[in-house]
Amino acid sequence: MLMRASLVLLLVLNAGVAAWWATHVPAAAVDAPAMPADVPLLQLADAPRGAAAAPAPVLPGDGLRCYRYGPFGNPAAFDAARRAIVAQVAWTATAEQVAGTPRAWRVMLPQPDRATATATAARIGAAGFSDYLVLPETGDDPNAIALGRYRSEAAARERAARLAQAGFPARAEPVGGRVVQWLDVAATPAFEPRSATLGLTGAPIDCAGVPRDGRYTIPGPA
Repeated sequence: MLMRASLVLLLVLNAGVAAWWATHVPAAAVDAPAMPADVPLLQLADAPRGAAAAPAPVLPGDGLRCYRYGPFGNPAAFDAARRAIVAQVAWTATAEQVAGTPRAWRVMLPQPDRATATATAARIGAAGFSDYLVLPETGDDPNAIALGRYRSEAAARERAARLAQAGFPARAEPVGGRVVQWLDVAATPAFEPRSATLGLTGAPIDCAGVPRDGRYTIPGPA
């Protein structure tokens, strides 16, 4: 009797479950709330990642190009050319070329007048330098300060460099040879090397080895 009652109860329960499964309505799926566009989505650590963003292209060097103008046979012509073009370029340099074989080298500091030369000479002495002489007001180098004569170019340039470091822009010059100067400039690719101001067209040169705002020697003509 008890066994029969248990079987009847089990059949009733099974029939009820089957009826519920056949007649129930699934709950509607709830969409996740929309996130603002600027909020990044979370990503599982082991989820596949997308391709990394391509790095920005790196431009070689500073993107400048170098040109050479000249030659200029005297410092006045060179200085005038430099003043005329310096505002159009990033920087300039002075390339010096010695024509002929110098007998010696000297270090000179040109001065505009006698009073300035005398005052500058006093400052040179106070800075600890010796072997200098203010030249006469007449002659090839009026009022210039002579700062030594040397057998080799290297010794003369070393002396000029020490003076320049102390604030005296002296320059080494050959004695018996002739120095011509070239104006080197570095400019952006938009720069037009044909200069109407100078009446010259700059020759392209390699920027490597050109000292920014400096002075250096280039080989003389063969």
